[in-house]
Amino acid sequence: MASRASRGRKQAKKGVQLTLMVVGASGTGRTTFVNTLVESVLLEHRTANLLVDPSNPHSGLDANLVQQAASQANVEEPIRIKPVNVELEEDGVRIALTVVDTPGFGDGIDNEYAFQEISSYLERQYDDILAEESRIKRNPRFRDNRVHALLYFIPPTGHALREMDIELMRRLSPRVNVIPVIGKADSLTPTELRAFKKRVMEDIEYYNIPVYNFPYDAEEDDEETIADNSSLRALLPFAIVGSEEEIMVDGEPIRGRRYPWGIVEVDNPDHSDFSRLRSALLMSHLTDLKEITHDFLYENYRTEKLSRSVGGNDPDSSILPEDMANQSVRLKEEQLRREEEKLREIELKVQREIQMKRQELLAKEDSLKVLEARLAAQGNGHSRDGTL
Repeated sequence: MASRASRGRKQAKKGVQLTLMVVGASGTGRTTFVNTLVESVLLEHRTANLLVDPSNPHSGLDANLVQQAASQANVEEPIRIKPVNVELEEDGVRIALTVVDTPGFGDGIDNEYAFQEISSYLERQYDDILAEESRIKRNPRFRDNRVHALLYFIPPTGHALREMDIELMRRLSPRVNVIPVIGKADSLTPTELRAFKKRVMEDIEYYNIPVYNFPYDAEEDDEETIADNSSLRALLPFAIVGSEEEIMVDGEPIRGRRYPWGIVEVDNPDHSDFSRLRSALLMSHLTDLKEITHDFLYENYRTEKLSRSVGGNDPDSSILPEDMANQSVRLKEEQLRREEEKLREIELKVQREIQMKRQELLAKEDSLKVLEARLAAQGNGHSRDGTL
């Protein structure tokens, strides 16, 4: 098996498409992370509409707007799914990146609706692909909007995972590559952060949540790939510090945050896992995330969908588990059969047209032979009369 990580470093220069979803309650650093990732203001902060000058992030807050927002603080806003597109370039490779934001998640008392909205969005993208694959004539402009990775922002409480964290990752892991992230990790001391990361991974293992853990094959993959993936796996969950501003350190602009006790640098691996996560998403593991999405997650969903369509809505009436995997193959074979029949019809039509053209040519040849015979007979008659 070829190294997936190494394939990620050899992306074709024609460009690739990648879709990331970011999920986390307000205040977990979701928006700052995205803007730091793309190095521009792609997502607006919730407080942006409270500024005196919304175009200037450093302007003060408008007192009237703040008071109005405070009066409506008890009104719950439902979750929204907001895809935003941006183009990046990494090592000469153009990346068409779609970031799917989920503002409103975790803000309500009951998050069941939020879970359903996110899950439905992920499945709708699979349904679109399934419908497109079932067409004999494909749409050349069809856009694949499947989500290749979901970054789930865990609040830096310093304690174990909350029930909501466990439930969301458990529900969505069968549909998308879930990568757990600790947002605003600089709110914990290094000792607290190490202990919290350990507790999070213990909970993930205890509840058997299949998060994306940078898989590798010890027998097939090369040593470099195994080492890279092992080091990334050891970082889970990624402890992230983001910053949309630069500060001067020894005369050099550095992305980071200044505190009374010192400076936290975003791109310093000793301070934050941001650079390692960014490199994995946009470079080394981009191909792997896309392949797992298509070959494993989508195919499993496709098989489930086909089994439900055969057996109806009643789970007890569905086909046997050993036949589920064959159902998608049968659908593909049926599609190929229809395409072959269409090609045979076209071939027969062309053959009939060729046959008709051949008959027309033969008829013309016969007419020419008759005409030649007449001309020859007329020539012989003139010779017998002694005329030229």
